[in-house]
Amino acid sequence: HILKTIILGQMLSLFICGTAVTSQYLAEQYQVNTPMFQSFINYSLLLLVYTTMLAFRTGSDSLWQILKQRWWKYIFLGLADVEANYAIVKAYQYTTLTSVQLLDCFGIPVLMALSWFVLRARYRLIHFLAVAVCLLGVGTMVGADILAGRQDSEGSDVVIGDVLVLLGASLYAISNVSEEYIVKNLSRVEFLGMVGLFGTIISGLQLAIVEHREITRIQWNWKIALLFTVFALCMFGLYSFMPVVIKVTSATSVNLGILTADLYSLFFGLFLFFYKFSGLYILSFVIIMVGFILYCSTPTLTAEPTTLPQPSSTGLDNAALKLEENDSETPAVSVQFAREETVVVSTD
Repeated sequence: HILKTIILGQMLSLFICGTAVTSQYLAEQYQVNTPMFQSFINYSLLLLVYTTMLAFRTGSDSLWQILKQRWWKYIFLGLADVEANYAIVKAYQYTTLTSVQLLDCFGIPVLMALSWFVLRARYRLIHFLAVAVCLLGVGTMVGADILAGRQDSEGSDVVIGDVLVLLGASLYAISNVSEEYIVKNLSRVEFLGMVGLFGTIISGLQLAIVEHREITRIQWNWKIALLFTVFALCMFGLYSFMPVVIKVTSATSVNLGILTADLYSLFFGLFLFFYKFSGLYILSFVIIMVGFILYCSTPTLTAEPTTLPQPSSTGLDNAALKLEENDSETPAVSVQFAREETVVVSTD
């Protein structure tokens, strides 16, 4: 089970790596910075595939019934997911890569707290120790970035950037906990279909407001189109596959596993962007994987809801209860044996 969890988590990391590398390549080689447009493409693909699947369903889990019962909840979920993506990407314009990598880990304790109250998850000491080990691995990775000279400049406004990272990490935690609840209690297709529907609407409106000028400046060619396509496929694969992994494990486990995504991006960057290599990167990968294995080695507990006393039944059940009560009120019976083998039974 641990090996399966590791493999699934690293597959998600590779999807994230694909989105990071293509976005960075677009920004550095072609000066294309359109995070909301890229998100809009992903949500549109989810809408096309999963919302369409919901539209062909009938019964209580059809698109109409879901919208009728839970539409306002999915509006908030879609808003949290869209703004989490936007806040993290926007933060790179204000603060350093080092700050983003460190502060992005703030989402893990937020996720654990939300899981405690919403999903009733109960952690053991080894889980907290495992999270601490994973965060130590992230710190080692950041230290390797600094030694390799990979940290960026101070940015235009570090405080705004750091606040955006913390906000994005918290919104990601809300989205992931909601995803775990929906996937384990409702269905994966419902989650992806509703996120696709409301994510497309929200990101489309935000795109028209904040990025319409950037889109008109794009000098389209086959290389840019290919990068957008690869980004969209990686993001679509990440969104489609993550509910499967969360259902097998948990949202917290998944977020610990994908901490290695930055390291995969670095390995690609050695060839594409000529990054300097440091042995600390290997050490940080090992530390993160040790923490991840520690976390997965012991399953979390789930607190049982407090059971309320059941109301008395009616009809036949009530009659049965009355019979049981009458039986319990039957007078005590004493049995006496006479010498002539005659049995005398008397009731008190």
